[in-house]
Amino acid sequence: MNMAVKQFCQANTAADGTPLSSATDNGQNPTSSAGVTDPTNPTSSAGITDPTSSAGADPVASSGSVNTDPELGPDGFPTLESYGAPPAEYTKDISATAKRGWNTRYWDACKPHCSWLKESSNDKTRADTSSNEAFLADFGTARNCNIHDVEVPTFTLGDVTKSWFGYNGTRSACGDEKEKGVFTCTDMAPIAVNDTLAYAYVAGTADSKCGKCYHLQYDGHFKDEFEMNPPKATHKALKGKHLVVMASNIGMDVAGGNPDLPAGQFDLMVPGGGVGAFDALSTQVNKGSDFNWGAGFGGFLTECQKNVNCGTEGSLECYQTCVKDMCDAAFADAGLPNLLRGCHWFADWYMAADNPTYYIEEVECPQYLIDHYMSRYNTSLENNYKKVTDWSTFKEGDVLDTLHCWKAGEAPPEDGWVNPSAGCDVQ
Repeated sequence: MNMAVKQFCQANTAADGTPLSSATDNGQNPTSSAGVTDPTNPTSSAGITDPTSSAGADPVASSGSVNTDPELGPDGFPTLESYGAPPAEYTKDISATAKRGWNTRYWDACKPHCSWLKESSNDKTRADTSSNEAFLADFGTARNCNIHDVEVPTFTLGDVTKSWFGYNGTRSACGDEKEKGVFTCTDMAPIAVNDTLAYAYVAGTADSKCGKCYHLQYDGHFKDEFEMNPPKATHKALKGKHLVVMASNIGMDVAGGNPDLPAGQFDLMVPGGGVGAFDALSTQVNKGSDFNWGAGFGGFLTECQKNVNCGTEGSLECYQTCVKDMCDAAFADAGLPNLLRGCHWFADWYMAADNPTYYIEEVECPQYLIDHYMSRYNTSLENNYKKVTDWSTFKEGDVLDTLHCWKAGEAPPEDGWVNPSAGCDVQ
């Protein structure tokens, strides 16, 4: 399959295996919290070879109009403008009816939780693998990219033999693979639609569903406020803005609701938001061991809240300037412009707000978020991509190596006899 051919789907850990977050530590709730379970998960998804069930799916696709002849940007995706005006529901006032929740932030650059195939029927978070139809209705697996931000498959053939074949997820850069592994695609950084509406991806709670979308309306407050700690200028500046988010990660530390904020927490994926416990960003953007990535939990803003910078009671302008200076130092010469754009977005559109609260409702997903979420390689539960152990050399336009495989009871053409076992030609 040649990556020069672009496909767009229309509307359609710890060592013991304990899931950990990449932006909180020891169960605490610091300024930021990240939202991946176990980004190093090497679990094989073997055996998904002949799905027959047609179970339904939860996420809902966009019902808005889709330009059938969109203008493509340099990344091969339709430009944001080509999607047309966003639906009115994304900016309607929901303060009278919706529950409240709050945001934290992170960007660890790890392979997203939703990029892995589900491991068992007990996994209710990832896409349904009972049939191809159900898989695609759940928007399949979330895209992942190599260290150079080139999209690569989310899963390929595993260590196949002539008498067995199955699939393995491509390994995360947050594991032992480092630069050879896969990362979050940088175009999943937040993007402004206009001055009051933006799109982004988030990590949800441990039981949240990949591929669902939500409308957040910011209310000018923040999670830890009280009488002696009122909202800051940043929270007030964010009030009334709307963010539509799509779940691409989960985190065991991402909190559920409480009496004051019953909708619970979303961990916003934003460059400069903090690398947390799992850090692939410093591998992807190699600045050396002494580079200041800000606070591990809270990122650049938390660093800017130190008294040597703006302090905890700084002005909006001080926080914006400080954050953008750190963005420029980190990403201006990294060759990954989406990281710089998303980092500046946090200062300019999001007003450098720390753990703001919002009203929330589930909505149909914008086509923009769907297109940047769905893998363009893994458009089916089956593929014949040969296993790759080092993705760092893969370039845009390269053709993947493939193997000829067969299911149990099928005859390998060159042999002319029926093989009782599934397998692949590995000669």
